Amino acid sequence: MSRFIFGDDLGNIKVLRYQPLAEEKATIKSVYSHPVGEDRVAIQKIAACPSERPDSTLLATTSSDGCVTLRELSEDDELQPVCHWTEKRLKDNQFVGLALSPSAVISCTSNGALRRATFSLESSTVIQEGKGSLPTRLRDWKLSADGKNFTYGGEEVEVSVWDTEQAFQTPPPAEASATTGKKRRRADALFPGEIWRAKNLPNDGLNLRPPALATALLLAPSLNDVRRYDTRAARKPVADWKVGKVGGIRTLQPGFNENELFVGDHGSNFYSLDLRNGQILYGYPGISGAVTSMAVSSSALATTSLDRYVRTHDAVPPPSKAGTRMDKKGTVSSKTYANCIPTCIAWDGINLSPTSSDSAEVDDREDGEEEDVWEGMEEVSEDEEQGDKRKQKRRNTKS
Repeated sequence: MSRFIFGDDLGNIKVLRYQPLAEEKATIKSVYSHPVGEDRVAIQKIAACPSERPDSTLLATTSSDGCVTLRELSEDDELQPVCHWTEKRLKDNQFVGLALSPSAVISCTSNGALRRATFSLESSTVIQEGKGSLPTRLRDWKLSADGKNFTYGGEEVEVSVWDTEQAFQTPPPAEASATTGKKRRRADALFPGEIWRAKNLPNDGLNLRPPALATALLLAPSLNDVRRYDTRAARKPVADWKVGKVGGIRTLQPGFNENELFVGDHGSNFYSLDLRNGQILYGYPGISGAVTSMAVSSSALATTSLDRYVRTHDAVPPPSKAGTRMDKKGTVSSKTYANCIPTCIAWDGINLSPTSSDSAEVDDREDGEEEDVWEGMEEVSEDEEQGDKRKQKRRNTKS
């Protein structure tokens, strides 16, 4: 069983439990409701990780009012507040990135306001804060798995990779104006803390520069396509795949299997992509709104979309040889109506054991299948068994 947590455009937080062996595969439970009468606040980003306390999950959320909130979710879906703070530097009411560890929360806004808050669960307080400044007009920000680096990209902001610690120690210098008489910084010069920056594609056939617009990142950006970079090889993309059909790519998520990437555009298209050649392996039909967020557990892929559904998906691994035709495609294993528009979703990082009713159902099924097998067999008497043994012995002697 997998547990996913998602927020919606009204500020509510809900839990989706996915049990593939149960009669009702997916169930939704509200764990936090935004107070009635207060201004509408949307949950923009959500992140989860196992807590240092047993049977508990840490949950961080960012809201459109600039608030970052840390909560603790029990195994019984009881949500308790830990601490919260407000990002005063927020503009355009947009968070573009959020990362959570058992001891710290890092958030990033569209105008480049970077913040790291180290917290204590025992005292339920923030014990240390660090701030950094990044370029403006950002569209996405992601922290690496080990937390040592992060990447961002945006509108006319090329994809960049930074050292996390240095980003909080030394703010990037502002460009000198022409009136100061100082030499302006070179356009391709790296900021302090910046360790790599991508270059744009070559000019097109009309000698026009392609626009730089990174809308979704997995340490790589996208426009109406997926661009793949190798920071060890070059600053220009090593691959440029045209997969977005409507409005450019909105969400990216690595899959369960090697060379598997899930891609959603600003329409209702949702694909599985082969990372070896950029080929679309298959699509998921029946989605009538853009996929807003994705989360992968050890057994399921969960998505939220603008049509107000939360779905879980089964996936089929890419073929062993790139370009080979696939006989099977992924399916939507469950879909649940969420009443409000779900905006972001995260897996709690814990593999929950099935409930007692699920275990009993599986045991009953196995027992029934075993009884059916024995019922289909005929009983053999001792005389028939001895006769079969004598016949087998004579056959062995002749041979």
